[in-house]
Amino acid sequence: MSRYERLWLYLKDNNLDEYKMSFEEINNILGFSIDHSFLKYKKECLNYGYQVIKISLKEKFVLFKKVSYE
Repeated sequence: MSRYERLWLYLKDNNLDEYKMSFEEINNILGFSIDHSFLKYKKECLNYGYQVIKISLKEKFVLFKKVSYE
C-alpha cells in the first residue's frame, strides 16, 4: 500500500473530471503533509484514473485531471 493511496482513492471515489486541491486539503485527506517524495509517487495516481497536471509551490495547490483512455 502506497502512503498516498488514501488520496488516490479519494480522487477515484469522488470521480470529478478535475480537482484543484490545496496542500491543506491533501494533508487533511492523508493525515500528513506532502513533501518532495510526492514527486516520486504522483505517477501512481494514473492507476486510479488521474494524473497530476500541475504542482504550484507558490500557491500551494495540486491540479489533478481525469485521464481519458479513448
